[in-house]
Parts: sequence; structure tokens; C-alpha cells
Amino acid sequence: MRNALAATLIVVGVSAGFTFAATTTARADFRVCNATQELVGVSIGYRARTGWITEGWWHVEPTKCKTLIEGPLASRYYYLYAEDALRGGRWDGPVNMCVAEREFKITGVNDCFARGFQRSGFREYDTGNQQSWMVQLIDEAQQSENTNTNTNAQ
Repeated sequence: MRNALAATLIVVGVSAGFTFAATTTARADFRVCNATQELVGVSIGYRARTGWITEGWWHVEPTKCKTLIEGPLASRYYYLYAEDALRGGRWDGPVNMCVAEREFKITGVNDCFARGFQRSGFREYDTGNQQSWMVQLIDEAQQSENTNTNTNAQ
């Protein structure tokens, strides 16, 4: 259910010469940066020893970053869902996981509704063997601007 104002998710590579690339830095963590002008709510999903976990919400202010997972990454795959509550934009994907309206940590991704949760589509990130990862959220207007000027959103 994508809104007309739905935002576009861009993973920015600091050393790459194109958008939609991964980045690693000296930090060992999973970070999300908000390059929009609106407050964004972010949730993350990952596989832990106890099973699938989803956690949220981190409120990422405009032009700021938040660390969602501190320390070296223990999993190869992470999943992200974010939304701009003011304009209704979403950064999502095809992998369904459970979320809640308020702060949450949910074990398991099945039967979300039966367990009193909502279900949202998360986007998968293959971090390979990297110990850190950064995702930068930009809106559609910024993506067009960056594409037209051939610059990276960093």
C-alpha cells in the first residue's frame, strides 16, 4: 500500500560512485540516516538465536542518524521498514514482518494479526561479511535531484 508521496529508499556507498550501494565505515554498527526534511520512524528485523526479531520505533530527525544495532553485525541479512507519519511516505519492501504502533520488540514474523500486531513489508539488506552498515533515507524529490545532477545522496 504505497502512498503517492511514498518515499524512495537509497542505500548510499561512501566509496561507491553510484546510489543504491552499501557502505561501511570505521564504526561497527547498523545505522540509519534521514536525509529528508521530516521526522521518520524506523524499525528493523533480523534473525537471532531465538528466531526472527523485529524492533522499533527509532525516531530519526531530519538530517540526523541513529544507530539501530550497536557493535559488529552478527547477521548477514537485516530488514528495514520506515515511515514518514506526517506526509505518509514509506520505505518498505516485500518481506512481511510484525510491527506495533508503539515501541516494540517482537519475536517471530508469523501470525502478526492473531498476536495483536500489524504486518509491514520490510526491505532486505545483504550485508555480506561487513561488520557495519548504513542506510540513508531520501525522498523522491531528493532522488530526482541527485539523479539529475549525478551526485550521491550522502
